[in-house]
Amino acid sequence: MATAAKVIPVGNSAGIILPKEILARLNVQKGDTIYLTEGPQGIRLMPFDQEFATQMEAAREVMRENRDVLQSLAE
Repeated sequence: MATAAKVIPVGNSAGIILPKEILARLNVQKGDTIYLTEGPQGIRLMPFDQEFATQMEAAREVMRENRDVLQSLAE
């Protein structure tokens, strides 16, 4: 299923207007937080999940602490 979303200016940034059908499928409302993750098939939208947020913070901490090692592995 492909659904179009419009990108609009929001101050010095940009926002995306999500159709109400997409908001319903994500089970989110105006003002809720969503996560955008990038993978091999593109960008994925997910509703806020405290467990996921905790895991992401742990991953960021590991990446900060091991920045040099990860950079070497990337080369």
